Amino acid sequence: MIRITVLGGTGYAGGAVVREAARRGHQVLSVSRTAPAEPLPGVTYLTGSVLEPGVLHQAFTDADVVFEALSPRGDMAGKVEGVFDQVLALAREHGTRLGILGGASSLLVSPDGPRLIDADPLPDEVRPEADLGIHKLEVLKATGDDLDWFYLSPPAEFGAWVPSTETGEYRTSDDVLLRSPDGSSQISAADLALAVLDEIEQPRHPRRRFHVAH
Repeated sequence: MIRITVLGGTGYAGGAVVREAARRGHQVLSVSRTAPAEPLPGVTYLTGSVLEPGVLHQAFTDADVVFEALSPRGDMAGKVEGVFDQVLALAREHGTRLGILGGASSLLVSPDGPRLIDADPLPDEVRPEADLGIHKLEVLKATGDDLDWFYLSPPAEFGAWVPSTETGEYRTSDDVLLRSPDGSSQISAADLALAVLDEIEQPRHPRRRFHVAH
C-alpha cells in the first residue's frame, strides 16, 4: 500500500486519480477547495485551499507520493506558480516523490519538432496556462537528484469538455505528441489515471516527462 496525496483531488483528472488509487487499495488523501459530491469509501478528504497556511504541509505529511493536478483557473489564476515553488520545497523536505499533471503544449508534433505550442498557437486567454505547464517542466528538469519527480503530459484534447471513451488502455510517448488515425489526440480521465497509478506503483519515468493518449 502506497500513501498517495492528490492535490486537486475532486477535479476532472485529480478525481479520476483518487478513484483509481482507492480502487487499487492505496491510502489516499484528496486535497481540494470543495468537498466531493460523492465521497469514496476509504479516501480521506481534506477540504481547503492550498493557499491557506498549513494545508500543503498536511498534504505532504506521511505521503509517499504527491500528485499535483491543480487547475490554474478562476481564483487560482496566477497563483499556482507560487504554490508550485512550495510543493517543490516540501517534496525535498519530506523526501516525497512528486507527480505533476502538466500540459501538452511543450510536446513535439513530430520527432524533429516543432513544439505543439509553436505549430498551433493558442488564444491569448489560455496561453498563460500553457506557459505555466512549460515552466513547471523546465524547473523540474533543472532540479538536482535530491528531488524525485515525474511529469505527465495529457493529449492535446483533454478535459471534462472533451467527449472521450474509457478503454482501459493507453499509449505512451516521451516528448512526441500521440495522435489517433483520425488525427485526434485524446484520452479519458479514467485511462489517464491508469497511467498515473502504473507509474506510481512501478516507476518507469524517474525524473522524466512522459505523455499518454488513446
